[in-house]
Amino acid sequence: MTQPQQNPWTRQQPPTLAPQPQQGPPPPVNLTPRGPSAPQHGVTAPAEDQRLPKFAIPAADTLWWVGVHGGSGETTMSLLLPGTRAAGHRWPIPPPPVPTPVVLVARTHGAGLRAAQRAAIEWASGVVQGIAVLGLVLIADAPGRLPRVLDDFADIVGGGVPRVWDIPWIEEWRRGEDPTPENTPDEVFEVLESIYALRASNPADYPAPY
Repeated sequence: MTQPQQNPWTRQQPPTLAPQPQQGPPPPVNLTPRGPSAPQHGVTAPAEDQRLPKFAIPAADTLWWVGVHGGSGETTMSLLLPGTRAAGHRWPIPPPPVPTPVVLVARTHGAGLRAAQRAAIEWASGVVQGIAVLGLVLIADAPGRLPRVLDDFADIVGGGVPRVWDIPWIEEWRRGEDPTPENTPDEVFEVLESIYALRASNPADYPAPY
């Protein structure tokens, strides 16, 4: 699997005029999953009409963003991390035996969280072959904190995937501006650095669904 050579979203430090004390390398990103990292026996798949469509890809050669509902933000995520692709709200299925890495994407409103839960259950049931789910990106659907009921539901949904990353509300994106390093807050850089580290660690070697 082709590995990216440079992370364009690593934050650049401003130039300094005087030498700075050596502080050592940055701490490594923790790649350990917090939730299940493979499908589980005994999980019942959603009904056929509740599942995401599938499409064939020639090889597991990149990371795909799978938006679990319309307007989820998968295209935005693909712009944020060059070399990755938006799957068009479908599962990208490569030929065996190597699975392709995907990250689910959803908004934090009720409908988005329910769609994320269905996709996570579909993956966990084992009916989607050739997919390695790395985690779920939740993109804020409105400014401010989530209502308690949605925050609690997001915790439940997140327990069904290996990892969860949160993207805050960004007013510039709402106005239609393309995401750039200049209009992207630090929280998003941290998400991208974590996902980039997973991508660079050859996630296609993760266990394939049974």
